Amino acid sequence: MNKGEDEIRGGTGKKFLAGGVLFLSAVMLLFAARRFYGFAEWYAVTVYLVLVGSIGRFFGLFPISMAEIGLYGTVAGFFVQIYRIARKKRKLLQTASTVFLFLSALLFLYAACCGVNYYRNPFSSYLERVGGASTRERLLELCAWLGEGANETWLELEKMEDGFEHLQQKGVTAMEGLAEEYPFLSGYYPLPKPVFFSGILSIQQCSGVYSPFTIEANYNRDMVSYNIPHTICHELSHLRGFMREDEANFIGYLACLGSDDADYRYSGYLMGWIYAGNALYRVDPEAYWQAYENLSDAVRQDLQENNRFWDQYEGRAAETAEAVNDVYLRVNGQPEGVETYGRVVDLMLEDFVKNHQNPS
Repeated sequence: MNKGEDEIRGGTGKKFLAGGVLFLSAVMLLFAARRFYGFAEWYAVTVYLVLVGSIGRFFGLFPISMAEIGLYGTVAGFFVQIYRIARKKRKLLQTASTVFLFLSALLFLYAACCGVNYYRNPFSSYLERVGGASTRERLLELCAWLGEGANETWLELEKMEDGFEHLQQKGVTAMEGLAEEYPFLSGYYPLPKPVFFSGILSIQQCSGVYSPFTIEANYNRDMVSYNIPHTICHELSHLRGFMREDEANFIGYLACLGSDDADYRYSGYLMGWIYAGNALYRVDPEAYWQAYENLSDAVRQDLQENNRFWDQYEGRAAETAEAVNDVYLRVNGQPEGVETYGRVVDLMLEDFVKNHQNPS
């Protein structure tokens, strides 16, 4: 065996060793989060905030989504490895060690920057709860209030001539404003970023994604515009360690309604109306259509445009993506799966009763 082969074998062994350390570290983090009460909460408010302020700040220096770039690079690297094996320019064991190290690094980043946070105290545990808020009558009142807010705010809207930069900075400002009421939301927020090839998200019926590997908030820039502000705040809420989808929806809703920007307030009112309206339709379809008729023509047109946008992506790919997301959520402590998104209405009703129905 020559010196070159010794170096290759030694390098392969080191990769397997490093990969093993990262893999075991990830498993230990996730095990501690699941089994030791208080660990995930401590981690979310200490270690994770350091990661956001370092990894998130670094990748925030780039104006484009580095998670998207990383995805394309990973796909390209996979095909390069296959080519090198096929041409016998690389031994299978060498490739296996490289792939194992890479996947282990991704698993560790997922655990450290996302997975542990699924087991922290929920956002709702910080709230003053209101008993008996979830009734049909209050749901009707909530829909009426949100519809009126959407109608009025639509009149304030400006055409989005400022571009995506306007939306990105306003999203950070909205979250910082909400942190004045909820200090545990304070801290560094990198600018959210549009996915350049957003069609990839659209095919999956996905409005946005949080990348734990780069600690970035990414959003689908092709959506009907009123979706974007709420999606931005939803994804930014994950950067404070709140991973439950219903709570991320609620945090995004609160941030949008509290914004001084009409685009954001309109997004908050209309997305809130959609969630509450869907809940109302399940218990009283006739009341839902009455609430729908009370929306202005312009607001209804936005809803119809949104339906047309997403309808074009209905199909097997969207169904598969939803099924995968459902499994992912269930594995990560959300037994309702994709139904978790809709549970935001319970939190919205409590906020409505406490702060809007009978304001002090």
